[in-house]
Order: sequence, then C-alpha cells, then structure tokens
Amino acid sequence: MFNQRFIAIYILMVFLLVGCTESSSSCPPQPTADLSGAIAYAANDQLDFRFPLDELSDDVRPYPAIFCTSGGSESSRKYHAAEDYHLPAGTPVYAMADGTISFSGPMGGYGWLVIIDHPQANIYSLYGHLSPSRWRLESGSVEKGDLIAYLGDSDENGGSPEQPLVTHLHFGIRAGQRTDYPGMGEWRWQAGWIKPSPQDLGWLQPSGVITRQEIPPGGFPKPAAGLLEKWGVELAFTSVYLIGGASALVYSIRKNKPIGPLIYGGLMIVGGWILFSKGTRISYVLFSMAVLLLVFAFIQFIRRSKIHVDSQS
Repeated sequence: MFNQRFIAIYILMVFLLVGCTESSSSCPPQPTADLSGAIAYAANDQLDFRFPLDELSDDVRPYPAIFCTSGGSESSRKYHAAEDYHLPAGTPVYAMADGTISFSGPMGGYGWLVIIDHPQANIYSLYGHLSPSRWRLESGSVEKGDLIAYLGDSDENGGSPEQPLVTHLHFGIRAGQRTDYPGMGEWRWQAGWIKPSPQDLGWLQPSGVITRQEIPPGGFPKPAAGLLEKWGVELAFTSVYLIGGASALVYSIRKNKPIGPLIYGGLMIVGGWILFSKGTRISYVLFSMAVLLLVFAFIQFIRRSKIHVDSQS
C-alpha cells in the first residue's frame, strides 16, 4: 500500500536522479557559413539540402542569435540551438530536404512550429515563428523546396499585441529524428535556448550543414546519453502523475468514495491535453490513467447507487 512518506521519498529520488547530470562544455558562437551561393542550391536537384528561404542578403543573416551564441548571466547562461533569419512577415518558408512532417502546430513562444524528419540523413529540421493565420502544411511527406508555411506577424509568431516579437525564422537542425528526444527538459526536441552546449545534445549548425552538403555514412550520428540524462524530466513527471493516480485509486478503494478518482481523472485529462499540444509522450500516460480513474469512479457510482436502491427496497 502507498503511504505519504514512501511517495515523498520516491518523488525526491526521481528529481535528484534527474538533476545528477554532468554540466556541458561551453559553446563558442559559430560564425554563419558563407551563404552567398545558397540560393543556387534550390535549383540543383543533385544536392540534398537547400536553404529554407528564397531571399538572402547580409540584412537577413542571423543577428544576434547565431548558432551557439549565449545569453543571460553566468549562473543562468543559455545557448542558442539554431540560427535566426530576419525577413518580413509573409515570407515563404520551404523544406530544406525531402522528408516527413512529424509536427505542425502552435507551440508557445514559437507561434506556429513545423518539424520535418529527414531519415535519409538521420536529422530533423525545425522551423519556428511561422504564421498560424496563413496557409501552412500540417502533415504528410514533403520534397526539398516544397512550400511549408510563411513567416508570422509580430503579434502571432510567438509574440502578442502587448509584446510583439521581431519577425524572423528560427531554423534548427538536429541529428536523429524528432521521436528520439523527449518533449521536456534540456533534451526536448523543440528547444531554442538551452543550458548545455547545443552540439553536445545533437544540434548542428544549420548554415554549415547546408553549405557542406555532406551526409556521413549512415547519417548524422545521434549524441550518446543515458536514459535519465535524456528522458529524466519526462520520466519524473510521469512518475509523479502515476503515483498520484495510484494514490487516488487506493484512497477510493479504502474509503469507498468515487469522488477522488473522478476529480483526479478530470485534472489528468486537462493536464494531458496541455502536454499533448506540446508534443510530450507523457500525455498518453495521463490520458490512459484518466480513463482508468473515470471508469473506476463510474463503476463505484453504479455500485453505490445499487446498494442504495437495495437498502430502500
């Protein structure tokens, strides 16, 4: 049986394990690769990659957020895991290579976010700050150069009328496929600014990948990492919710009160939906536990009603 002391100790152990990861090395900013000839890549069918924009000049080069640039104080320093390219709202954005859309939807500070898996190179590309009000692709396979979306206005690209965000493309490339990474923590698949060095977590310099046009044999190698190091935060949240759900079931069985599982099941549905919109796998765990709790509460309500009817007859 669960008790409060056991639950508290278990949760503490999980979060301690999550926090016991080695600090990453520093990441000096990487100069943007020479993209003077990048526009020609789009017309060359022999090349694997192209730049995701058709307009390119010194004015749109990433500033100030180039790959691995740092921000924040010494204690809260974070590194940029992508390149930002400044262009007007409504600018078309294209797929950098053949692939399959693995995510397309609203995502917090990104506005609309699109992610494309490129298994032939074992990478995925990330396109953030897109427009949710304009046309965009939401699923399916794409070929290099296919239009996927447009840059968003400053009040819809992750900004708001009160706090507008400068219109730009947040363009990232990472070794592996999107599902190789969790939806929470520093290893999350949608990261923009992170504390570890992006290179240690598999992020690649986008302009460098495109200009080199080189795919290692077998594709770009994923970074080596332990289960807790990569998935620890998501596992911790999953454990907490599972323990909470199990505790609600135990309480309901012992006290014969279905209201606990009913309330907790409803909360798990709400929490699961929020996390589902962020692409975390924990959402499926929450939905499953919520269904179990609600079914159990329903059965208990029926049983209590039957007992009440029998006692009246």
